[in-house]
Amino acid sequence: MTTSTPTTNKKIESVPGITVRLCGDSGDGMQLLGTQLTNTSALAGNDVATFPDFPAEIRAPRGTRAGVSGFQVQFASEAIFTPGDTLDALVVMNPAAMVTNIGDLRKGGILIANEDGFNEKEYKLAKVESNPLEADVIDQSYRVVKVAMTKLTRAAVAEHGLSTKIADRCKNFFAMGLVYWLFGRSLDPTLRFIEAKFGKKPDVAAANVAALRAGWAYGETTEEFSESYQVEAAELEPGTYRNIMGNQALAWGLIAASKISNKEMFYGTYPITPASDILHELTKFKNFGVRTFQAEDEIAAIGATIGAAFGGTMAVTASSGPGIALKGEAMGLGVMLELPMIVINVQRGGPSTGLPTKTEQSDLLQVMFGRNGEAPMPVLAPRSPGDCFAMAVEAWRIATECMVPVMLLSDGYIANGSEPWKIPDMDELPTISCSHPEEHTGDGPFLPYARNENLARPWAIPGTPELMHRVGGLEKEDGTGNVSYDPANHQHMCDTRAAKVAKIAERIPEQDVNGETSGDVLVVSWGGTYGACHTAVNRCRQAGHSVSHAHIRYVNPLPRNIGTLLKSFKTVVVPELNSGQLRMLLRAEYLVDCIGINKIQGKPFAVSELVEAISKHTSTHSQSKAG
Repeated sequence: MTTSTPTTNKKIESVPGITVRLCGDSGDGMQLLGTQLTNTSALAGNDVATFPDFPAEIRAPRGTRAGVSGFQVQFASEAIFTPGDTLDALVVMNPAAMVTNIGDLRKGGILIANEDGFNEKEYKLAKVESNPLEADVIDQSYRVVKVAMTKLTRAAVAEHGLSTKIADRCKNFFAMGLVYWLFGRSLDPTLRFIEAKFGKKPDVAAANVAALRAGWAYGETTEEFSESYQVEAAELEPGTYRNIMGNQALAWGLIAASKISNKEMFYGTYPITPASDILHELTKFKNFGVRTFQAEDEIAAIGATIGAAFGGTMAVTASSGPGIALKGEAMGLGVMLELPMIVINVQRGGPSTGLPTKTEQSDLLQVMFGRNGEAPMPVLAPRSPGDCFAMAVEAWRIATECMVPVMLLSDGYIANGSEPWKIPDMDELPTISCSHPEEHTGDGPFLPYARNENLARPWAIPGTPELMHRVGGLEKEDGTGNVSYDPANHQHMCDTRAAKVAKIAERIPEQDVNGETSGDVLVVSWGGTYGACHTAVNRCRQAGHSVSHAHIRYVNPLPRNIGTLLKSFKTVVVPELNSGQLRMLLRAEYLVDCIGINKIQGKPFAVSELVEAISKHTSTHSQSKAG
C-alpha cells in the first residue's frame, strides 16, 4: 500500500489554528474521523485539544437530533487549552447534525454537508419542515459546500465489490480525505491505520483507502474551494509526545504507580459511562501485573477492591455518580479499616441516570460528604487529560503514605478529551514506598492501629506471623483495633481519622497562581474547567484587567495557603459546571463571599462566556478606581 500524500496545486493560506466539528449519526464514524484528524494533527506537531460528544442511548434513533454524534478538534501552532469556542468548519452528514450544531459555526465559517443525506425522510426525523441548507440565513452567513458524499463514495469503491451498505460506511473516509485536503493534513498516518485496522479484510481496506483518496481528490479538483489552510507546528517543550485521552492517561498513571511502588494492581469495577474506558485500557496490560475484575454490580466491585487492599495489593475501583452512590457504604468501611485504595469518579450529568454522555461537576459534595458518619477522604481532581496520569500517581502516593482511601475526581470532558502529552521519565516520578511490618518486634501484643508521624497505621498483610488483627466496620479501640463502644474512644478515633486527612496539606504543594497574588479579581476553578478559565483569564489580563487564576487540584484538604490567597483579592469568582458546590465549601471554610459562574447544560464553558462574566467584575473595580 502506498503511503504518499498528494500535493495540492491551489493556494495555501497559513493560519494560527483551526477548530473543526464533525457531526452525523452515531453509526456514521464521526468519532473515528475525529480521532484520526486529532492523531494526524498531533503527529504534525500541532497543539491539539478535542471534545467528543456522544448520544446517551446505545442505539439512538437514526436521523434524529438525539442520535447526533459529534467530535470537535482544535489544532494550532501555539499553546491551546480548549477545543475551541466557535467553529471555523462544520461537517454534517444529515439535517439533524446540521440544525443541532450550526449555531456554533462562526459567521463566514465553512459548512460542508453531505447533500445525499438531506431528503424528505431526514427532514421529518430531524423535525424540520424543509431543507435547512436552502435557508437564506445559511447562504448569507456561511460558506456552504454541498457534496454528494454518498454517491461519490459508492463510485470510488465500486471496483472492490462491496455491498451498498458496506460501501456507504466508507463515506466517513471520503469526508476525512476532504477535510485533510482542506487543512493540509497528511494522509500517511490514516493510511497506516487502515492497513493495521482492516488488514485482514483487504477488500474493506482497499475501499477505505479509495474513499480517503477520493475525498482528497474532490477537494483538489472542485471549484468550491479556491484555497486550503495550513497550520504550522507548535513550539512545545522539548521531549517525546503522544496524543492521550483522559481515561487512557488515568489507566497508564495507575500502572506507573503500581510499578514504582512495586505492587501488582487490582482493578475492580462495574461498567458505567464515562468510566468504562479505564477498564478497557487496563485489560491490555496483564503483562504489567494488572488484574481487572468486572463485578456483577457496583457494590461487589468495591467490596472486592477493599479485599484486595486488605490483602496488600494496589486496589482501585471506578465509577460515575450513580455508581459512587452505591459504593458509599463500602467507602465508609474503607475509611474505618484505614486501608490504601483509590476510588475514581468520572463525573457526568445527573441526578439519577441524568445525562450519561455529557459532562458535569456536580459530584463534589457527594464525594466530600456522601458517606454516613464522619468519614473524611482526600479528594484530588486532575485538570486535563494529560494531568490524569500525574494525579493517578499522586493519589496512590497519598493513599499509601496515609493508609486511607483516596477519591480521584475526573469528569466526562477530561475523560473523553485528548491533548499532546509529554511522556515522563520514570526517574522523574515520585517515590512510593509501601512498607509492611514483616514481623512483630515490640513488647506486648501487635497494635494494628498504632500510628506514625502521618497518623497512618501499619499495612499488616494477612498471613504475616504475629500480625493477626481484627477487621470490620465496627468502631476500633485506639491502638488494638478491638471493637469499642466507648464514647470517648469514638470521639478520639473520629478526630484522629479527620486529622490524618487534614495533615495531608503539609505534604502537598501550595496553591500556585496565574498572575499576581493579590489584586482585584481571583478566578478559582477545579477539574475540567481549567482550560477555559486559564484562557479566559489570559485574555482579560491582555485587555489590561487585574485578574488572576488559581486552579485547585487538591480539593480535600485544600492547599494550606488558599485562605490567605482568597483574602488577598477584592472579588473571588468561582466558575463551576454545577450550582456552586466549591463556592459553598470556600465560603464555609474561609468566610469569603465568593461569586459563582454556574452552568449545568451538559456542555463545558466557552472561553467567550467566561471572559464576558469575569469582565463584569473587573469593570466594576475599574469604575470604582476612576471614581
